[in-house]
Amino acid sequence: MANQAYQVTVEEDGFVDEVCSVPGGECVNWCVQCGMCAASCPSVSWMDHSPRKMIALIRAERRQDVLASNSMGFCASCYLCTVRCPKGVKVTELMHVLESLAVRHGVTNGRTATPAMHRAFVESVKSDGRIHEFGFMRRFYLKTNPLAALKMIPLGLKMFSHGRLPLRAKKAGGTDQLRAIVKKAEALGGAK
Repeated sequence: MANQAYQVTVEEDGFVDEVCSVPGGECVNWCVQCGMCAASCPSVSWMDHSPRKMIALIRAERRQDVLASNSMGFCASCYLCTVRCPKGVKVTELMHVLESLAVRHGVTNGRTATPAMHRAFVESVKSDGRIHEFGFMRRFYLKTNPLAALKMIPLGLKMFSHGRLPLRAKKAGGTDQLRAIVKKAEALGGAK
């Protein structure tokens, strides 16, 4: 990846300000580009851009390069980058901020299924008031790769036989209030 050609694009200004305006994104200006985050990241080899490079791209106003990257989807949220950063940059939170901005701007890369998994999770919670594993996975696989679900059948049957995978969702109390909270979060610009 280090030798790949890098296409320079001119994009609209204000991306740094947009990232900084979202809680968790303000830390982008603290980075001294030491590379500790990239050296600590267990997922960096699968990312289009290391965390360090993502911050550099944000500062260079490269909105499309950042938001179309698969880097946020491969972040394991292990917080190694965050705990090892000498300047206290909350890289894991920044990755979640970038992920939400990508959803807000409708930018997808098609190389990670993380956004589809998030949407399936939220739909399951909105519908049932809690996660219903079978419904969640059904939604996820229908949006991504239905044939991949076939590989999960043996595990699903084993879980079902042990009572760990109910086919019908048990509704949680307060589902209407939860839907109202999610609707308000979406109205305030949260992920949809």
